[in-house]
Amino acid sequence: MPTQIKQVAEAIEKIAPLGLAQDWDNVGLLVGDENKNIKNILITIDVTAAVVKEAKKLKTDLILSYHPIIWDGLKTVTTKTETAHIVELIRSKISVFSIHTAFDVAAGGVNDQLAEIVGIENPKPIGDYVASPEGNYFKIVTFVPVDSINDVAEAILGAGAGAVGNYSKCSFQTPGTGTFLPMQGAKPAIGKKGKLEKVNEIKLESIVPESKVAAVIEAMRKAHPYETPAFDVFQHYDLEGKLGLGRIGDLKKPRSMATIIENIKKVTGAKAVGIVGKERRTVKKAAVCAGSCGKLINSVIADNCDLYLTGELKHHQALAAQEANLTCICLSHTVSERFALKKLAKSLKNHLKNVTIRLSKKDADPFKWKNI
Repeated sequence: MPTQIKQVAEAIEKIAPLGLAQDWDNVGLLVGDENKNIKNILITIDVTAAVVKEAKKLKTDLILSYHPIIWDGLKTVTTKTETAHIVELIRSKISVFSIHTAFDVAAGGVNDQLAEIVGIENPKPIGDYVASPEGNYFKIVTFVPVDSINDVAEAILGAGAGAVGNYSKCSFQTPGTGTFLPMQGAKPAIGKKGKLEKVNEIKLESIVPESKVAAVIEAMRKAHPYETPAFDVFQHYDLEGKLGLGRIGDLKKPRSMATIIENIKKVTGAKAVGIVGKERRTVKKAAVCAGSCGKLINSVIADNCDLYLTGELKHHQALAAQEANLTCICLSHTVSERFALKKLAKSLKNHLKNVTIRLSKKDADPFKWKNI
């Protein structure tokens, strides 16, 4: 059965949900038709003229790029401007899908991989936080007669409540006493009109994703024996599971700068690095951020890190790090990102069995580092 671009998009959502991208970013299908059948995908950091030429030679149907091919609103798309490669893509019927900061934020994405290189244990985002693409979580609480607790519990859990991490059907039940007085017009399942009732009930609580709150409430009402069941819905604030750019934390064990640099070279293929601050020190706490994340450096300094691994820094940011006794390693913007495409390609292959997936050989750092 043919694979369409929209199915590739579904696979990408499982790896790097686009809802994780920063609001200034431009991700998703930027060139092409989601209903197009594809056989070949080419993965790259940037969509350059050389990459487009390579894609044509390989009969590529879809380019999956890290950086967006379109950043700002275009006023012209012609063969005589910087948009010439877009014209060539359209002419050659090659589509482009970009993931950028969604892959930065995603679990297992580029920043988690950078954190692994350094040896950070349980890394946390540094900042530029985003909402979970699954939406907010809520807690639903209802009160059920003892004899009906199993029916109501199964109903709400079956409708989508109770999923916590790798666990399902999570709930909490507390016994108590419910009171109510049926008034004129009521049709009580228990008790009589005009008589105060006291019933042995169970307080049933469970967590629900925002997208399933309405369905869970509907299921609860259908299964509940009461004519008008009492229930509460509270928004849940996850203060620990934040999602955002960069990663920060303590190392599993202290490491020397020489050991860290050697591992950086091994994993990323970097041939040169820029270093700010002490070159020889023991690193106990570190932070990382792919690409250009200089504005996060204030948080890194405030957390008393020994090392900050990133792509690039502006001059005043480098000076701030130097004055704060923070060592920084700059790999060059795309070198801090390109190595992570191998894992992306592997993950995609697990989801798209009938598609050929290649890493671009023409995608490269625009800088050439030479001794002078």
